[in-house]
Amino acid sequence: MPDLFTAEVLDTLPKVKAEPHPEMHTDVLVIGAGPTGLACAIEAQKIGLKVIVVDKGCLVNSLFHYPAGMTFFTTPELLEIGDIPFTTALQKPTREEALEYYRKVAEYYHLDLRQYEWVKTVMGEDGKFSITTTDRSARPHDYHTKKVIVSTGYYDLANQLGIPGEDLPKVSHYYGEPHPYYDAEVLVIGGKNSAAIAALDLWRHGARVTLVHREPQIHHHVKYWIKPDIENRIKNGEVKAYFNTNVVEITPDWLVMETPDGQKTIKNDFVFAMTGYHPDFSFLESMGVRFEGPDRLPVSNAETLESNVPGIHLAGVSVAGSRTNEIFIENGRFHGGQIARALLENRAVA
Repeated sequence: MPDLFTAEVLDTLPKVKAEPHPEMHTDVLVIGAGPTGLACAIEAQKIGLKVIVVDKGCLVNSLFHYPAGMTFFTTPELLEIGDIPFTTALQKPTREEALEYYRKVAEYYHLDLRQYEWVKTVMGEDGKFSITTTDRSARPHDYHTKKVIVSTGYYDLANQLGIPGEDLPKVSHYYGEPHPYYDAEVLVIGGKNSAAIAALDLWRHGARVTLVHREPQIHHHVKYWIKPDIENRIKNGEVKAYFNTNVVEITPDWLVMETPDGQKTIKNDFVFAMTGYHPDFSFLESMGVRFEGPDRLPVSNAETLESNVPGIHLAGVSVAGSRTNEIFIENGRFHGGQIARALLENRAVA
């Protein structure tokens, strides 16, 4: 009787599902789980290849770090990957809708996604690469793959000002949302889209905003509905602006600027240095990828996107070197198809 009772009790307890040992061998390993990386994984899967995707952050990590409530400049169909329609409530999609869309695409294709794993080394040669990653607990993981696709983007590496005080807690190269800066003295450095959007959002939510730009005016590439808005706020004195000006030092309570009228010191609580971002050149170099010209364009085949290292393909902004304004989701999403066709045509992956 006790044995029967024990069996009944055990039968009612929740079952612990044994986790199988994750597969560490694959045909293609994609580094980067942004929209372009996902597109590469999907297209490789479509031709029958086994694919693993690794990312040091979350799914579409760069989009996740965009400002809350941001609206994309483009229309939803230009963000689509994997032949999955992207429907939105309005004409232009929001950040939240994009995050939901890419989650659903990853689910639909059952992508083997390894989030929060940072690729440390890529060794070996075409057909037999060894890749080491570390997870959030610094535990190593070793992968073996025939082909590598690098789609690491550039949003993780901000262009530094190189001035004293840039490492203070009050300074950020990323803008999230305005609420914490209500009734504060906030300085925004830059004159392009991200700087203009941050300045306007901060001002509209009660911050006292000063904009500093090293050029003589707001950049002409600022979105057509944003540019007149920020220019009118400056003209009306609602946002202070210093052009042809550089910040030379940041302190806990002040900052120092070199203006056309000489050096000026102003009170300051927070700084957003919206100075742009750049690809991880050192990571590409560690794999043997070479660069050419002043824009550090990586050597790659324009059709196959294979780099000078056989078996390593580049996708998304990784192909653009310092010219990061040439590759967006809208055109980078097609790189997956280019690479998949190359892999299929040369029958490089058995």
